[in-house]
Amino acid sequence: MMQIPLVDLQAQYRDIKPEVDEAVWRVIGQTGFIMGKEVTDFEEAFASYVGVDESVGVACGTSALLLAMMACGIGPGDEVITTAHTFIATSEVINIVGARPVFVDIDPATYNIDPTQVEKAIGPKTRAILPVHLYGQPADMGALKSIADRHGVYLIEDACQAHGAEYNGQRCGSMGHLACFSFYPGKNLGAFGDAGAVTGTDAELLAKVRKLRDHGRTTKYEHDEIGLGERIDAIQAAVLGAKLPHLDSWIDARNRHAARYNELLKDCPVGLPYQAPDVRHAYHLYVLRTPDREALRDHLVENGIGAGIHYPIPLHRQPAYLKEGYGEVQLPATEQAAAEVVSLPLYPELTEEQIQYVVQAVKGFNKWTQ
Repeated sequence: MMQIPLVDLQAQYRDIKPEVDEAVWRVIGQTGFIMGKEVTDFEEAFASYVGVDESVGVACGTSALLLAMMACGIGPGDEVITTAHTFIATSEVINIVGARPVFVDIDPATYNIDPTQVEKAIGPKTRAILPVHLYGQPADMGALKSIADRHGVYLIEDACQAHGAEYNGQRCGSMGHLACFSFYPGKNLGAFGDAGAVTGTDAELLAKVRKLRDHGRTTKYEHDEIGLGERIDAIQAAVLGAKLPHLDSWIDARNRHAARYNELLKDCPVGLPYQAPDVRHAYHLYVLRTPDREALRDHLVENGIGAGIHYPIPLHRQPAYLKEGYGEVQLPATEQAAAEVVSLPLYPELTEEQIQYVVQAVKGFNKWTQ
């Protein structure tokens, strides 16, 4: 029986070992572990890649989201409209600054936040819209930007799964006032631990993020704001700098593998991923949907295939949010997706033999063959 993980980080490391090892040992040899040239070099390279003037390296994706909230001055009495079909970091930072998440439903085809529902949810307390480019597919940024501009609210991209994804030729991270990235190891661009970045189009907000990540510091011993210690580590910046030149080729490989899955599974009674027009999908995840999700996932795991679920419990159904009074919130498209989605293995180094094995396992699921 073949063993195929959901993500194979060892395969990636083997392919680029000399470059990564050199980067890590360079930092160790210089003993410059906090900030410094490695961080600056990566920030400049990542900003250029995204297509913005600057990026700010931070400790993790959650740090990026939290610092974005703080930089925008979002706090008690404010509301931020977002999606419940995502990882909890998207919404918990809203609560941490004292504001309230307003969850709206998704487009069932793309799994991304539905702009028509966002428009309906705008109210006098709304300060920001926080879409997630889920699974690597850009949200409908044209419609969302129009809504944000019309109502005078911030548009903050959660691009934590969308490194290299594009909407009408613009990279995710270059369309909102601010945008937040995670470099968690399993992401398309992953560190060797936690790391993140903030990009965006508003230079003043980015300057505030840069200050807030380092304790509100203006000089070594002077702090004119209450900030946090959420800087990116130099070793992580060096690793990311070594990986970044490979990112586009990795995304191209992800797209080829996704297309191959689509071709081989087209006659299978399962919902395949939908790709919106005029986007470059980064395929952080390849997600199927079926009402028999649990049984299919168990079948795949029994056959050595690392199937995942992203995400089985919508945020408005999480115990933490039920305690906050979200029990009456109804998001039917979100709830149905949460009950049906299952992720297949997808990473650049995936082989044709492995894809064939996964496909045969999916097709061999006994509920479809009886």
